Amino acid sequence: MWPSNPPCYKDKVGKYAEATHVLHKQLIEAISESLGLEKDYLQEQTEEGSQVMAVNCYPACPEPEITLGMPPHSDFGSLTILLQSSQGLQIMDSNKNWISVPYIEGALIVQLGDQVEVMSNGIYKSVIHRVTVNKDYKRLSFASLHSLPLHKRISPAPELVGNNAPAYGEFSFNDFLDYISSNDCVQQRFIDTLKKSNS
Repeated sequence: MWPSNPPCYKDKVGKYAEATHVLHKQLIEAISESLGLEKDYLQEQTEEGSQVMAVNCYPACPEPEITLGMPPHSDFGSLTILLQSSQGLQIMDSNKNWISVPYIEGALIVQLGDQVEVMSNGIYKSVIHRVTVNKDYKRLSFASLHSLPLHKRISPAPELVGNNAPAYGEFSFNDFLDYISSNDCVQQRFIDTLKKSNS
C-alpha cells in the first residue's frame, strides 16, 4: 500500500527498502560469522523473512521534558536499520542510563533485535531504545524492521549452547503477539519472559 502523494514516494522509498533488504542479508551473514557459525547459517530464514518500513514523524513539542516520542522497548525482529533526520533516538547502556545517539547526516543506525539475542544465546543483546522529542524541530525516521519468518520458532543456535542448557526458550511471532495483547510491554519486555533462570 503506497500513498499517492508525493508522486516520487513509491519509487524512492521502494529503492531504499530494496537496498536495506540487501544490507540486512549482509549484516546477518557478518553476525553469523562473528559467532563462529557458517556465513549462511540464517540464509534461508533471511530470504523467507519479512521487512516492514515504519516511517514516523515526531512533531516539535512545546514540553519535551514530559513527553516521549516512543516509550522504551526492544524490537522483536532480527535487525532494525534506521535513517533519521535529526537527533532523538536514545539507547539504554548496561548501567541502565539513557545515551543519546548522535545525529550524523545520511548515516544508518543498526539495532539488534530480540531474535538475534535469542539465536546468539545471549552473546549479543537486543537494543533497548526510546525516542525523545524536541521543542524546536520535528524529526522524521525511516525504520526498516527485519524479521526472520513469522511462522519460524526461534531458539538458540545449538552450536552456541554446547553442553550447557540454552539461556532462552524458543518462541514464534504468535507467542510475541499473544504476549503484547495481554501484557504491559513497558513493565516487562517479551524477551525477558524467555530467559531461563540459569542465564
